[in-house]
Amino acid sequence: MAKHEEVKNGVIFPVGEKNEAFAQFFVGQSYLKGLVSDPKVNVGVGNVTFEPGCRNNWHIHRNGFQILLVTGGEGWYQEEGKTAQFLKAGDVIVTHDGVKHWHGATKDSWFEHIAITAGTPEWLEPVDDEWYNKL
Repeated sequence: MAKHEEVKNGVIFPVGEKNEAFAQFFVGQSYLKGLVSDPKVNVGVGNVTFEPGCRNNWHIHRNGFQILLVTGGEGWYQEEGKTAQFLKAGDVIVTHDGVKHWHGATKDSWFEHIAITAGTPEWLEPVDDEWYNKL
């Protein structure tokens, strides 16, 4: 059984639906619940839940940023050229404009974060399976 199974039911906010709109940019299954959809606010806010082993592709936020507020489970965050950071509830990550990075669950745990995002994402290659499995 995976660690932090309680995350799959939502920690603070609901889990949302299967993240079909962005599925091509993820390895594994993620879920997305939009939390802010005001056209006068130029920032997206969503609750993103990752099944164990799920992670997004490398990506860059152009003309913007991303803030991750970890609410449950265990995960990883990595910027290009840096060591992967282990994440747990209460951790906060700030990704600046133009920084190549990825984030997602550990192999054996559910993971959830609130993503506050501005700008346009540029989706890149998947995280290498062999490398990810060594984390």
